[in-house]
Amino acid sequence: MASAATSGKTVYTTPSDTEILATRVFDAPRELVFDAHTKPEHLRKWMVGPEGFTMGACEVDLRPGGKLRVVWQKPGDSEFEITGVYKEVKRPGRVVYTEQWGEGWPETTHIYEFLENEGTTTMKWTTQFPSKEARDKATGAIDGMDPSYDRLDAYLASV
Repeated sequence: MASAATSGKTVYTTPSDTEILATRVFDAPRELVFDAHTKPEHLRKWMVGPEGFTMGACEVDLRPGGKLRVVWQKPGDSEFEITGVYKEVKRPGRVVYTEQWGEGWPETTHIYEFLENEGTTTMKWTTQFPSKEARDKATGAIDGMDPSYDRLDAYLASV
């Protein structure tokens, strides 16, 4: 895998046996990229996964101890949801929260860092898993994130 992210491309690395790091550069100020990752009115526009998926619910209580809940519908399938709890919120630079996909999936911790450089924002998103096996099982989520981040690029350019 490439080691440096460029605008419009997400670079995925595995810095340890229990982590995935996604790095992407957005052509937008970090306050906007931060809001796009933390406000339901923005999330609904881009974080819907692969083509045809829809987001039925998006609830964000953005404060330490606040809860997160997002529900998606896969075409012709049942709903699935994630829930989580915010551990740290430092607008516009960092957000840390736990995430649970439901029964059979381990709880993970997500750390988002947003670094601005001359009008662009580098997002570093680390997902921490309880084991290498859990990390390896979750790498299929990349299939949903790439189209979502492509959608986010277009959305950021429109606002």
